[in-house]
Amino acid sequence: MNMNAFPSKSLRCSIAFAALALAISSTGLHAQEIGRIQAVEALPDGKRSAPTDVDLTGYWVSIVTEDWRWRMLTPAKGDYQSVPVNETGRKAGDLWDPAKDEAAGEQCKSYAAPAIMRVPGRFHITWQDDRTLKVESDAGQQTRLFHFGDWKAPAGPPEWQGESRAAWQTPRRPPAVNGVVETGPSKYGTLRVATTRIRPGYLRKNGIPFSPDAVLTEYWDINREPNGDQWLVVTTIVHDPKYLYQDWYTSLHFRREANGAKWDPQPCTARW
Repeated sequence: MNMNAFPSKSLRCSIAFAALALAISSTGLHAQEIGRIQAVEALPDGKRSAPTDVDLTGYWVSIVTEDWRWRMLTPAKGDYQSVPVNETGRKAGDLWDPAKDEAAGEQCKSYAAPAIMRVPGRFHITWQDDRTLKVESDAGQQTRLFHFGDWKAPAGPPEWQGESRAAWQTPRRPPAVNGVVETGPSKYGTLRVATTRIRPGYLRKNGIPFSPDAVLTEYWDINREPNGDQWLVVTTIVHDPKYLYQDWYTSLHFRREANGAKWDPQPCTARW
């Protein structure tokens, strides 16, 4: 599986600009307020409100263009570079023991929601129903469910993938012209996903922790290249006041595949 290819220069520039704009727009906001960006509106209706030019369904493969040596290899114990982990987080990370995790049946700690999209592998996205988008990973065999609308979480302990609420962000409708208001789905837009109540785990395979208070905010965007390639760009923001001294921003890239011929489900592993 070729996961070290790079998208084109034009796509990389677009990604960098979008990430910078997102970082600027969200500075100083609480995690639950991220995404209230001027000139967009949130549509919570799921499949029915999906932008017509944004199809997330299908098979996608990770293209590792960021943090290659921390994602493709298991980092050494105590290697916290590029993650804004604070002193409390470092002390917790220094206790990382994969053998202990294996003995406790905790091999999936680095496959939880704040980390799973960074795990190299393939993802299969489908609509479970009109208000639930399902994201499955072959690495770790995890399933994420993005709920639209007024979904209420069931009672029970936190799960690895937490509770995710989603909404489409699309350009605001223009004012009425001669009394006529534009209706129907927008052509373009972004999927915003906010995930809370996540079972505590690792941000990185070598034990960098996240706490029960962690909030994950994601923005999912589709980009198309002139040669027909389609790219999924997922911008992630991890907010964890217990273990991080500031929010952690990453940008992850996936290329659409024609089918699931290379789909290869594998269980979680504490050692990679």
